[in-house]
Amino acid sequence: MWMVGGVVWLLLSACTWSPASSVAGYVDFTQLEPLPTPKRRDVVPLRVAIAAVISPQSTVESYAPLMAYLEERLGRPVEIVQRRDYATVNRLLEQGQVDVGFVCTSSYLVEESKGARVLVVPQVEGSITYRALLLVPADSPARDLEDLRGGVFAFTDPLSFTGHAVPLYWLLQKGEDPNTFFQRTFFTYSHDKAIAAVAEGLADGASVDSLVYAFALQRDPGLRHRVRVARVSQPYGIPPVIVGPNVRPQVWSYLQEVFLHMHEDPKGQAALRALGYDRWVLPPEGLYDSAREVYRKVQPYLETP
Repeated sequence: MWMVGGVVWLLLSACTWSPASSVAGYVDFTQLEPLPTPKRRDVVPLRVAIAAVISPQSTVESYAPLMAYLEERLGRPVEIVQRRDYATVNRLLEQGQVDVGFVCTSSYLVEESKGARVLVVPQVEGSITYRALLLVPADSPARDLEDLRGGVFAFTDPLSFTGHAVPLYWLLQKGEDPNTFFQRTFFTYSHDKAIAAVAEGLADGASVDSLVYAFALQRDPGLRHRVRVARVSQPYGIPPVIVGPNVRPQVWSYLQEVFLHMHEDPKGQAALRALGYDRWVLPPEGLYDSAREVYRKVQPYLETP
């Protein structure tokens, strides 16, 4: 299932009730209407943060059609906010400096306890899961992570699920100490750069997002002659699109409707194709349970700023 095409990374007062209070009105949130198109040009834009799953240039190219579609449907400007690491994107969501985040699985697991909510998740070739792939050079004798003892390993980001948490989890399952197993480790801050580090001989191994790897093979078929998949993880819930805790319920609900019906619109279909997605769907209950188990076990070893 992991050999799929596309890039994915592609994208969330307390009131005291007094019996004597008079009710000013009633709002039925089940009866939602599209927000009117603003006439003012200085309207506050929707700020969308995209975690650096892939390098900035590739991110802008892939997400530009989606941002243009959202601008048209919402009738307000949409701004892309990019940062080098996942933790900074998380802080922007917490502080209300961005409204929507296309984040990795671990980033969501960190933020859900702080009020972030899943807006939608992408469906890719009928699936809403992905896997971690252990990559080694094509000519490497390594058959699993244990064979890389004393080597050089490329992690993607301190908060990356497939690029950091999963390989640490594999080591802990074998009773190994992640702090001493490798001779040297470094962070590439994107999955495509981690793939390149292995392909160019800068690292003896790296763990990457299966969807990003499939996209990399599409762009460079010769890559399969330079790297090899040595291990495949179990499936995990696909990285979601989330909204920060400060996003108003009306905005959250309308955004969700726009995403969920995007595949029914020709322009929306084009935006989805640019990302390699079928459509956006709501996450079923328990989608991230297996990822939560991994994250709990490796959390003491995660380097988070």
